[in-house]
Amino acid sequence: MAVVPKLADLPAQKILRALLSRGGEYGELFREEIRSQNLLLEDERIERVVSGADAGIGIRLLFHGKTFYAYTNDFTEKTLLSLAGDLARYAEGNGVETEIPASPKIVKGPTQVRVPPSSRGIREKTDMAREIDRLARGISPEIRQVRVTYSESLRSIEIAAHPDTFTTEEQTYGVLAIQCVAGNDTGLTMGYESAGGTQGLEFLEGDVPERLARVSAGRALRALRAAKLPGGRMPVVISSEAGGTMVHEAIGHGLEADLALRGMSVYQGKIGQRIASPLVSIADDATIPGKRGSFGIDDEGIPAKNNLLVEKGILKGFLHDRLSSMRAGVPPTGNGRRESYRRKPIPRMTNTVILSGETLPEEILAGIPTGLFVVKMGGGQVNTVTGDFMFEVAEGYRIENGKRGEPVRGATITGNGPEALSMIDRVGSDLGFGIGTCGKDGQGVPVGDAQPTLSIGPPYITVG
Repeated sequence: MAVVPKLADLPAQKILRALLSRGGEYGELFREEIRSQNLLLEDERIERVVSGADAGIGIRLLFHGKTFYAYTNDFTEKTLLSLAGDLARYAEGNGVETEIPASPKIVKGPTQVRVPPSSRGIREKTDMAREIDRLARGISPEIRQVRVTYSESLRSIEIAAHPDTFTTEEQTYGVLAIQCVAGNDTGLTMGYESAGGTQGLEFLEGDVPERLARVSAGRALRALRAAKLPGGRMPVVISSEAGGTMVHEAIGHGLEADLALRGMSVYQGKIGQRIASPLVSIADDATIPGKRGSFGIDDEGIPAKNNLLVEKGILKGFLHDRLSSMRAGVPPTGNGRRESYRRKPIPRMTNTVILSGETLPEEILAGIPTGLFVVKMGGGQVNTVTGDFMFEVAEGYRIENGKRGEPVRGATITGNGPEALSMIDRVGSDLGFGIGTCGKDGQGVPVGDAQPTLSIGPPYITVG
């Protein structure tokens, strides 16, 4: 890919003046350049190795609470001025005299990359995938299929905006994911495990690839012999190993301010009110080193923040981008994120965490005579208007006399976010993270989530 001009090489201030020539509350140039590599092993073969690069500029105008947006991968002054002029026609009024710094502020995120992904060749990465496949298949002849995916990307962003913003950051991402399918005469089952974050190849150091192979294969094999759990309302203990799918779905989306401002969140209008157990505090924190939702600046140039959303059960605030913060009359929280330069930013989670408590995890399980112990969550979905949610359980066990019992398969958990959060009666002193790509409004962004071991008590939630 040819050298892509940076905003500092372009007449950014001139373009912003054209954009705001008829007024506007906010004008922005967002430059993004991504270099990525993706690998897929399936059926004992390397099926795909794709390396690519993409770059472009998004131009955005906010006027009277509305967004006007255009993008291009043509970096010529003529094209950018033309797009800025086209957007300016949507405003009505006097021009805005823009001033931005002469050069961008270089932001270093919370993670310092030690082993850049580009420092290792594709042969080393394909050899790793083949070794993972061999290890997983060697665990049992019942492992019928292994799928290994590896992805890496280097993302460079620049934001030049009125008023007085000019900043840049490089963000490195890496993910390794293993999916195993086990089978016998009774059917097929699947196990999945992944690792990664905003890190270089150091996230693969130690026995990480081997551990992912063992965990995903073991999960599939246990499910093969597991029985269905009779449904109904019952105590549920969710391990810290499960990651934070529950916090992400049950409350996280409902605290994204654009949904609340549109009347699409069960939590709207409840700041200062109790929405969860007094044992529950929740933060959205983009400043945690190495996690998948971490960064130094969001996609609007706002510095990353650790936002306390729920404190001892009391709702403290929502996640805002610039537009929702203008509408709500509060400062932005650093949660303006977008999938690429082709999309406008919207409020999104980063790393959403139920904060640790004081109870030892083993004491939580020991206090439950019978119920469901969730070790790994699967997919989930939520209706943000009502708060109703449903999660799949990827790995679960019966609770028998305060101990982990026989594995169960095909379990689901359904409930209501505020109700489930209010029923949490024990919160562990541990903390476990999960990673994912969160979809909203057709955009996917990398996120992390986390929770300690916790139990959901009377009147319980429904297991199906």
